[in-house]
Amino acid sequence: MRKVPLGQTGLEVSEVAFGGIPIQRLTHDDAVAVVRGCLDLGITLLDTAHGYTTSEERIGAAIAGHRERVVLASKTPAGTAAEAEAHLAESLRRLGVSHIDLYQLHGVSDPERWRQVTAPGGPLDVLRAAQRSGVIGHIGITSHQVDVAKEAVRSGYFATVMFPLNFVAREPGLELLEVCRETGVAFLAMKPMGGGMLENARLAFSFLRQFPDVIPVVGIERLSEMAEIVALYDKAPALDERDRQEMERIRQELGTSFCRRCDYCQPCPAGIRISTVLNVPAMMRRIPPESIFGQGWVRAAVDSVADCQDCGECETRCPYKLAIRGRMKEIVALYREAEAAWRS
Repeated sequence: MRKVPLGQTGLEVSEVAFGGIPIQRLTHDDAVAVVRGCLDLGITLLDTAHGYTTSEERIGAAIAGHRERVVLASKTPAGTAAEAEAHLAESLRRLGVSHIDLYQLHGVSDPERWRQVTAPGGPLDVLRAAQRSGVIGHIGITSHQVDVAKEAVRSGYFATVMFPLNFVAREPGLELLEVCRETGVAFLAMKPMGGGMLENARLAFSFLRQFPDVIPVVGIERLSEMAEIVALYDKAPALDERDRQEMERIRQELGTSFCRRCDYCQPCPAGIRISTVLNVPAMMRRIPPESIFGQGWVRAAVDSVADCQDCGECETRCPYKLAIRGRMKEIVALYREAEAAWRS
């Protein structure tokens, strides 16, 4: 697979990155085999996170003896300096390395969280100190909200930004891409397949191949998935008019149900994390059931729907005119049914 510059970091990486969420669902040995198979296909950028349960440990096992072949990226959801220090130390231990090429502040998607991570003496300062000491090569950030992401890119603090981009949820990502081009910040595209909502890989990656400075981060559970994507990048034809019409048809079809996680619906008067709830079906396909149905943030988001006051403010703010209230009720029912089946 062809290599491309990672922004202005001086690193060169495969034009597609491995995303480490789905391997949580595999056995340890199967996960290691998938990661090593991706390395053999030419993938050199591996992305994981402190919060992805077993993912860091499995990637660490897979790259043992092959560290020089990969560019390692991980993330911390820390809200305090102490958390950031602990997460970084644990990421290093799980990965079995003394240096992480790219360490990212994870899920910075609202102004309050932005202020939290950039406050003096906070998580960003911890990462900057770790960068000066050589433990981290570069610092990145991930976000789902375009205004926060643009502020982060313009701040000069970060070498990379990870943000959703696919042919359905494209406008905010393309807007952010222009800012990245102005500043030299590398754009890592999460959700290239719409978090599992898009089924046509050829269309999804032909769309992204139009942007050579965008590196998709693809969650991989089976080696065949990455083999298909590598083949598409090696020889896929350019989009033609029929492809564009098909993409538009899919956009229209998903337009009433597909949450782009722009978070313009926030804040909810009842405190519901609406975009989290609307993305629960996609998470149920990718994250281990014990994490989905345990006493964690996914359950808390689903349970919070009971507090909905039916005021409709979210729907008036949604730029995509989603029927948010009805969709949240459908998702709660889906979640309860799936949970009952899992526990039975």
